[in-house]
Amino acid sequence: MDSVETFLAYSIRLEEDAALRFDQLADAMQTGGNAEVAKLFRQLAEYSRLHAKEARARSGSRDIPKLSPIEFEWPDIESPESAAIWAIDPFIGREEALQVALNAERASLAYYKEILVATQDPEVRAFAEEFVKEESQHVAELERWLTLHRANKPLPVDP
Repeated sequence: MDSVETFLAYSIRLEEDAALRFDQLADAMQTGGNAEVAKLFRQLAEYSRLHAKEARARSGSRDIPKLSPIEFEWPDIESPESAAIWAIDPFIGREEALQVALNAERASLAYYKEILVATQDPEVRAFAEEFVKEESQHVAELERWLTLHRANKPLPVDP
């Protein structure tokens, strides 16, 4: 990553992609009658939108490049935090849904860690350190949710 502007463009896109995918999964769950998992995915989409907003706010007065979808070069076929599309199965259980979300967050964490190690730009490194800390918190939170679920306790998204 050669500039903070590019880094932020990627970060914003990563979170926008995550929100879109979680919304798609929530819609599929709702259509399939799996309201509990639909609610979970919808909440995760909201979190991703909030993270994208935070990344935009961090840009300040910087001119963030407008890249088309094909201009992004991800480590895999799509952005790291895009949840697995196979989770669109309307019969997916809550534990599997949480695992899908956790895997997406872990992929995002690995992505930012890779940038942190590879960049020579001190400003990008500072931003990458922030994002690694943030994604580490997301991973820890989803691990906590899985633990709560396995203990048959309510999750923070429950009423």
